[in-house]
Amino acid sequence: MATLIPPPRRKKAKTAHEEESKQDSAIDAPSVVVQFTSADDGSNLGPAVNLPADTPREALEVLVNQLKGSSDDPVPFSFHLDVEHINENVKPEEKALKASRLPISTNILADALSQKSITTYGLSTEDTFKIICEPQAVFRVRPASRCSSTLSGHSSPILCAAFSPTGNMLATGGGDCTARLWDLNTETPKHTLVGHPSFVLCVEWEPRERMLASGSKDGSLRLWDPRTGSAIGGALTGHTKWVTSIAWEPAHLNAKNPRFATSSKDSTVKVWSSDTRRLEYTLGGHTASVNVVKWSGEGVLYTASQDRSIKVWSSDGKLIRSLNEHAHWVNTLALSTDFVLRTGPFDWRGSKPSSDEEALKMAKERYDGLVKRASELVISGSDDHTLYLWSPLTSKKSIARLTGHQKQVNHVVFSPDSRLIASASFDNGIKLWDGRTGKFVASLRGHVAPVYRIAWSADSRMLISASKDSTLKIWDLKTNKIRVDLPGHTDEVYCVDFVADKVVSGGRDCTVKIWKN
Repeated sequence: MATLIPPPRRKKAKTAHEEESKQDSAIDAPSVVVQFTSADDGSNLGPAVNLPADTPREALEVLVNQLKGSSDDPVPFSFHLDVEHINENVKPEEKALKASRLPISTNILADALSQKSITTYGLSTEDTFKIICEPQAVFRVRPASRCSSTLSGHSSPILCAAFSPTGNMLATGGGDCTARLWDLNTETPKHTLVGHPSFVLCVEWEPRERMLASGSKDGSLRLWDPRTGSAIGGALTGHTKWVTSIAWEPAHLNAKNPRFATSSKDSTVKVWSSDTRRLEYTLGGHTASVNVVKWSGEGVLYTASQDRSIKVWSSDGKLIRSLNEHAHWVNTLALSTDFVLRTGPFDWRGSKPSSDEEALKMAKERYDGLVKRASELVISGSDDHTLYLWSPLTSKKSIARLTGHQKQVNHVVFSPDSRLIASASFDNGIKLWDGRTGKFVASLRGHVAPVYRIAWSADSRMLISASKDSTLKIWDLKTNKIRVDLPGHTDEVYCVDFVADKVVSGGRDCTVKIWKN
């Protein structure tokens, strides 16, 4: 009698079947013509190449490094398929609602030739696939996944928060008329800053972390020494209504005694000397509340107001031009250089300057390195549900009008590498836009209430959002989907920021939460 061979176990049979199907899919995977282009200037990185559509993203990265001649010192890349030029027959109004780029997170077959993508964009293997290659930071920020500390101290809602340029400290201001400093290394309270007679509405660090400025609802300002927690002199008075924002002069322009500008609901902007603690001049061109002031890396001031205008001022107080394309209040303003200006001479390596001259040099190298790739741009968001992208020093006409939000835009921010823009709205959504052209990239949906604040990780790979729905969400920009959901606050979250690989948040529940991996 012949020996009977037992049938394969179910697990082995399943594995064999999977391997067989993998081999079949590898054989059946179509070839596509791919043209790699630089995200910086749109130039081709080499001739078009014929690749299997299931070539993994990691292999694309190796290939691009070889084309760029940097295979010895490889650079990480993110890849997007340019779908704007593929279907030319789509109506302009329909085209505006579709993303101009499609992220390639696995391979072209899975991400671009799925049935959904074929239906939406009309993609075909006959097309030449234009892949936009964006270099990524050589360091990587880990996504926060748990709450490591819940810090109480404020007795009223936390209205504003800002981390110091080195990321070692956090400053918060609240409705209890105090500002507080927190040590982010030990995750403990450091100082309570008492002196304001009313709500503390904004806090901002001097670029070298030597001072903190705070503004109050009563229109007064104070400077603080973060090492001791004591006030530097008395209150600075001049504004007649509450202070809406504060901006310091960048370290690469003035590292020794930087000035700072403040905007107010009294329709004025004032520039102060941090050294003499005196008012230098007042900008009085607006006719309604000034919501935001920004000090540009080019030495000019940008102000955004409820009079629907954005004004550009020279550093000595002269009006350069007025930008008047918004149809309603301008709520928010961001510069493509914001991250570099805020962190000054302190980069991810942890280097620290030993003198004012060294700080100025280090900050200037960082700033020049960023604007060498693309000049400084400005993005504005408004109650008219739109955003405008500007190059205000070259033209009073906008580069692009960004439409798609269904309600007012309340916060907008450039990624640290300036390649992407994220905007948050009362329509519960977040939208991503190209940082150079303003073209729509993606919608991030997940919140069930208005999104108040958004912040980027230092490597530009992740975005975090804070919402009225009491949650924080970290978004993965390879897939444009939620990477981590962070519930924990018991009420609305008003402020959030990335600090190295930590996230800090605060809101109506009066607590500061620190989240980490």
